[in-house]
Amino acid sequence: MSFGAHRARKRFGQHWLVDGSVLDRIVAAAELVPGDRVLEVGPGRGALTERLLATPLAALLAVELDRDLVVGLGVQFGADPRFQLIEGDVLTVPLPPAGVELPGKVVANIPYNITGPLLERLVGRLDRPVLPPYQRLVLLVQQEVGERIRATPGSSAYSALSVRMQLLARCSAICAVPPRCFVPPPKVMSEVILLEPLAAEQLLPAASARQVELLLRRCFAARRKMLRNSLAGLLPAPQLLQLAQELGLNLEQRPQELAPQAWVALANGLNRLNSAAPAG
Repeated sequence: MSFGAHRARKRFGQHWLVDGSVLDRIVAAAELVPGDRVLEVGPGRGALTERLLATPLAALLAVELDRDLVVGLGVQFGADPRFQLIEGDVLTVPLPPAGVELPGKVVANIPYNITGPLLERLVGRLDRPVLPPYQRLVLLVQQEVGERIRATPGSSAYSALSVRMQLLARCSAICAVPPRCFVPPPKVMSEVILLEPLAAEQLLPAASARQVELLLRRCFAARRKMLRNSLAGLLPAPQLLQLAQELGLNLEQRPQELAPQAWVALANGLNRLNSAAPAG
């Protein structure tokens, strides 16, 4: 089956990026050098794959779910010894597959309906980070998601995702991608983002990470509530007030007003006080 005869399938969230300048920006952001091993998620009809293989990378591991596209990709790129193709769901296939060296970089045009789970698969959670981390991830995502990932405290886009990702990686925008750059065009704006995961020694200790995750789930589930109400029950009220004063926090703030490091400080304070509390 030729790529020309293949129609984008809605259930796979397929939108082909066809704008050459954006494709070039993605490849440039990956900063590929000889010896690099790259994971490409959702190669589709191979427009980005072709550009990646034109660089001096050492190996390209591509994961594609659509069986028909797998056939076309094999025909188009199978003769290149650097190219390896896996048919399957990137959320469940082994990464890397047995006998394959771990890629150091990721390039992906993410189907928007799996963005959250895929970010967790590639970067991890605070309490379960991907180790060893990838060096760089260049991802094409829905613009709304990109804005949330790099949002600053107090902005309407700032969320639990903002805190998690900013404690796991350096996050930046590469370029906006309007619908006209795709076939078929999506109904939303997109953007290319760069994630540079922190080294293992820069990540939160396990106890801090677990507590921050618990706090984010608890507080952002009711983001309109003041921290005084969201944190009620975690400590006696006078002790909670004293901890907030020590940390320079205002319990009348709402969760979207706290910077990532403020969440870390709060988590560490709670852990310290809970460990000092008498048993029973």
